[in-house]
Amino acid sequence: MKKLTKKAENLLLLIWVQAFLALAGSLFYSEVMNYVPCELCWYQRILMYPLVLIYGVAAIKKDISIALPGLFMSGIGILVSTYHYLVQHVSIFQEVGGACSGSVPCNVIYVNYFGFISIPFMAGIAFLIIFVLHLLILREQGRKA
Repeated sequence: MKKLTKKAENLLLLIWVQAFLALAGSLFYSEVMNYVPCELCWYQRILMYPLVLIYGVAAIKKDISIALPGLFMSGIGILVSTYHYLVQHVSIFQEVGGACSGSVPCNVIYVNYFGFISIPFMAGIAFLIIFVLHLLILREQGRKA
């Protein structure tokens, strides 16, 4: 275990904050606004929620190596969010998205800020931020070596 630089520690804390905000946002939409999550939303939650714990432990222990699963989970989350966004906004994918096996079709758009920012878009940006910041930490630690 290499000691994290101060910059890497700060980036790790930013990752944790991003994961926590994504968790809080998804719970706000489902529990306060009463938006029922579709099947693809659940997959994104399954990938996002553990990141709060993974990166929280990594930040407390100041060890990025224990957060390696977070890099893979955020990468997969980017793919799932991108697909979900396409299901909502691209006509070819919309036909497929309506067939999600859950009680809510995956092409339902609960929010659409500025005409393009939907819940999967926000989740995708959160996953992307986490993924990129994790890579920046790895690069920062590589420079230190």
